Amino acid sequence: MTVYSLHIFNKTGGCLYGKEWKRSKKSSLPKEQELKLMFGMIHSINSFVSKMSPTDFKDGFLSYTTSAYKLHYYETPTGLKFVFATDVSVGNTREILRKLYSKVYVEYVVRNPLIGLDVPIESSLFDSKLEEYLTEYEFFADQNVKQVP
Repeated sequence: MTVYSLHIFNKTGGCLYGKEWKRSKKSSLPKEQELKLMFGMIHSINSFVSKMSPTDFKDGFLSYTTSAYKLHYYETPTGLKFVFATDVSVGNTREILRKLYSKVYVEYVVRNPLIGLDVPIESSLFDSKLEEYLTEYEFFADQNVKQVP
């Protein structure tokens, strides 16, 4: 099982954090365009699902799967969006992303007076705690890390 990437977007679509692990196919788009496209797709899917849901729509959309990857999504009450791309065999990561927000993001970004909340996260402490947290899960076995701007 493989983890490809993790991105954190603010509520207006700015990418606050991005990290890639085993992404073998690179996009032909410039990174900024790729991130805008990803945010737009997430926004559109979330809107579509909320309008088309036949039941009470509380959690939003959780993930979608293609033949090549699975994209997991978690939105916080403050509007942060966590987008996690994995291998298709990885199950539901909603609770993992929720804990990532509460135990890593809140602890090492929100409570750090040296990090602004609407600027890209460039904290090595956050990076190391994120790695520490994710390596607890079997789907995150021996990944090669590459920081994304």
